[in-house]
Amino acid sequence: MTIQTLKSQNLILFEVISGSKSFGLNTPTSDTDIKGVYYLPKEKFFGLDYIPQISNETNDEVYYEIGRFVELLLKNNPNILEILASPEDCILYKHPLMEHLQLEDFLSKLCKDSFAGYAVTQIKKARGLNKKIVNPLPKEKKSLLDFCYVLEDYKTVSVLEFLTENDLKQEQIGLVDLPNSKGMFAMFYDSGKTLGYKGIIQKENSNEVSLSSIPKGEKLIGYLSCNQDGYSKYCKEYTEYWNWIEKRNEDRYNTNQQHGKNYDSKNMMHTIRLLQTAEQILSTGKLNIRVSNRDELLDIKAGNREYDDLLEMADNLIASIENHYTTSTLPEKPDEEKAIQNLIKIREELYS
Repeated sequence: MTIQTLKSQNLILFEVISGSKSFGLNTPTSDTDIKGVYYLPKEKFFGLDYIPQISNETNDEVYYEIGRFVELLLKNNPNILEILASPEDCILYKHPLMEHLQLEDFLSKLCKDSFAGYAVTQIKKARGLNKKIVNPLPKEKKSLLDFCYVLEDYKTVSVLEFLTENDLKQEQIGLVDLPNSKGMFAMFYDSGKTLGYKGIIQKENSNEVSLSSIPKGEKLIGYLSCNQDGYSKYCKEYTEYWNWIEKRNEDRYNTNQQHGKNYDSKNMMHTIRLLQTAEQILSTGKLNIRVSNRDELLDIKAGNREYDDLLEMADNLIASIENHYTTSTLPEKPDEEKAIQNLIKIREELYS
């Protein structure tokens, strides 16, 4: 099924403009995001073809099946609660049956973890992006040899440097594992290429060193230390970095580069907004997603705040959320039985 199918078969129950326009944070360059709720044709719902969610290719139009929508409301999912809390001027269509789902029936103390917990995840993401921006990785990937060192007296030298200085080739090195010494190997050299040594690594992209069978009486040329854990960590960071380069939003990245603060300012704006929303829910028992501090949030988006100041702001909001949590009169969680009964009423009317 597609979004067009939902519309052509009149399966949509709720449709809203979401995102920056519903928050009151839109600017002339803002996209229009659409979110909605639908129900499945009877044969799909009762058969084996249940479809919980439908979106377009760019994911800026997302629709949730009514059962999935209620399930996420019960978890106080931020995106889903914000759909139900959409301002009147952002509601494109609302089926009368949606009156069975009232926002106040779902607001609960779960928002501390759902809103604030998600915001903390975003802070970690921002820190990760900060690291990517500040520490770019060269396109040429290192090999395991870059993480190998040779012991010389009381110091270590790069194995690549050791090979160059001694006019040796890594392919002619033979390694023997040293017992009770993780990552340590004895090195031998086959100058005549007759002993069948496997080299330090057999391929440029090898993830571990190669071990060879060493004949008795061969001369030891040194001891090699291999930081395989360090190489594995590097490979993970390399993959993450170049995937980010490939998939990043260039306009958003250029904005971050222009303000020169080395963080994703749009990400941090939404992080602060989420924390402020959680604080609002717990302190007032209500949810109004149309922000009252537009200028402050857009100032953050523009990159006019220092990164550390924003992290301090987030920490203060988290502390405030914890305090309001202890005094909030909201229930610990939504009334699941009531929500299920209302969902049944909606389905009975839809399929009667």
